[in-house]
Amino acid sequence: MRDGTVATAADLLDWYDRNARVMPWRVGPHDRRDGVRPDPYRVWLSEVMLQQTTVAAVRDYFHRFIARWPTVLDLAAAEDADVMGEWAGLGYYARARNLLKCARVVADQHGGTFPDAREGLLQLPGIGPYTASAIASIAFDRPETVVDGNVERVMARLHDVHTPLPRAKPELTALAAALTPQARPGDYAQAVMDLGATICTPRSPACGICPWRDPCLARTNGTAADLPRKEPKKPKPTRHGIAYIARRNDGAFLLERRPDKGLLGGMLGWPGSDWTDTPDPAPPMQADWRALPAQALHTFTHFHLRLTVMVADVGHANPQTGQFLPPATFRPSDLPTVMRKAFDLARAEFDTPPD
Repeated sequence: MRDGTVATAADLLDWYDRNARVMPWRVGPHDRRDGVRPDPYRVWLSEVMLQQTTVAAVRDYFHRFIARWPTVLDLAAAEDADVMGEWAGLGYYARARNLLKCARVVADQHGGTFPDAREGLLQLPGIGPYTASAIASIAFDRPETVVDGNVERVMARLHDVHTPLPRAKPELTALAAALTPQARPGDYAQAVMDLGATICTPRSPACGICPWRDPCLARTNGTAADLPRKEPKKPKPTRHGIAYIARRNDGAFLLERRPDKGLLGGMLGWPGSDWTDTPDPAPPMQADWRALPAQALHTFTHFHLRLTVMVADVGHANPQTGQFLPPATFRPSDLPTVMRKAFDLARAEFDTPPD
């Protein structure tokens, strides 16, 4: 670093002691010093929820999960449909399926206790290198290197790294590892993430109040706003699909549970076509189907979806797929976001008698 000034974990920890964000799953630095230990279950649950998702979006889900399943043993004993319903709207539904698998392995093979080291955590379903490092560090104070998007941004700016992501990941991880301390590694891991989330933000970083202001090479060189660099993203294709929403004359809706594998796996949804360039229009039953004038639009990680919504009022005919759920057992909140978008369009149509 310039003029002999170097970034140190101690400087960042001093800042964290004063500025740590309050999280429902976090044990703050002062409580940790008083001997309060983080609950590995809460740390694991929060880390899984936070993958590809913001803190603001996760808070309410976390509170509901903890209230309903306060321990990993409670979650392991839960019904799959109940867990998938509570997860609805949070996205990336493979996480919810792996959540149940992992809870059951911890319950059945580890007596309800999470392994306390990265190597053991990596053997659990749904736990990859980042999550294993985060749990080992935050829950068990292991000196593991925890690197998420916030940490990559901080390291890229601190060291003025211009190699674009994702090619820069190994370099940024090595730089992060060099700073990870043996003392208080759990607090340090959270401190770097807090720094990226609150000070070293993607736009308009608050360099003037950053604890690593002096040793930051990007600030010195005037390149902070340009980092980290990223490879250009390929444009997302647009796929098309059809959703069939049938309401029986007693108010029951026709729904199906999607296969465990694939997008929205294990979630409730409307019967419909595959999502392709030319979807197959085969309906789940004979009815007077009518297309809604508006489409349900949704964006997944790798593509945009335009969903044509077909609706019908039906009698007691037997569908070829799915089953009717009566109003007492159907909760729109159990639907994933794209299916709720389709339902929101259809709800108004059902409230308006057809011509």
